[in-house]
Amino acid sequence: MDSPYEGLADEHADTEDRWAFGTGFAEARPGVDAALPAGVDGADLALYCRMLGDDALVMAQRLIQWCTAAPELEEEVALANIALDLIGQARPLLARAGRADGTGRDEDALAYHRDASEFRNVRLVEAPNGDFARSTARLLVFATWRLAVFTRLAGSADPVLAAVAEKGAKELAYHRDYAVQWTLRLGDGTRHSHERMTEGVAAVWPLLGELFAPHAVETRLAAAGVAVDPADTREETVGVLARVLEAATLDRPDEVPPPAPGGRDGVHSGELAPLLAELQAVAREHPEATW
Repeated sequence: MDSPYEGLADEHADTEDRWAFGTGFAEARPGVDAALPAGVDGADLALYCRMLGDDALVMAQRLIQWCTAAPELEEEVALANIALDLIGQARPLLARAGRADGTGRDEDALAYHRDASEFRNVRLVEAPNGDFARSTARLLVFATWRLAVFTRLAGSADPVLAAVAEKGAKELAYHRDYAVQWTLRLGDGTRHSHERMTEGVAAVWPLLGELFAPHAVETRLAAAGVAVDPADTREETVGVLARVLEAATLDRPDEVPPPAPGGRDGVHSGELAPLLAELQAVAREHPEATW
């Protein structure tokens, strides 16, 4: 199907739908081979899918927090749509993780019934929203990096990952363009907007190093042609960011800092737990609810 959201209304009529995205999601696209690639460890693939899925899910929750708070109604709609795109990416990735590790957990179980220490998202996506300029800077960094990852992941030896990445790359190209346009508008705008955008970039820049630090699972799966080594995306990501900042008359911060132990190992800031509490509250209070 073109959009996983169509399935909420059409494909699950004979299944018991639950909180979140609805149960019953079976494949990234009809006809995609869901068998594990030969020689690939299911636990490794599941963890990699959780990494990518958690990045999208947590980032989506942060963006949704701008609803009723963005500077213009049009931006609330735009940010909500970006968040929905990311949820659409998270859904098949988390579903794939539950099948690959043999637990049979669906996307709802992984989204709503894991604690913060079990999430494997990068710290960039859990960082506080701050003001609109800071959120713009974070979206610019995230979308630029994730687009570089997904463009490469479209050639994955895992057909499911390849299908998710091929579709997701088109969405991420829009997300990056949206962030670029606002970075230019704020950076090359008034003195006040320039100062706020400068502060926003400075706030998210220290989190950049983690994006390019390979986890052992990423290294193993990249060698098998399944995953992307994030170190390979560094030159492209930093290059794009440098060009955008220059066009926006913004000074580029210092070189990319070395990564500290981070989200890929389940080491998170104090921001993630309350964010997840907000995300998971209804599903945990009513775990068997249907609609």
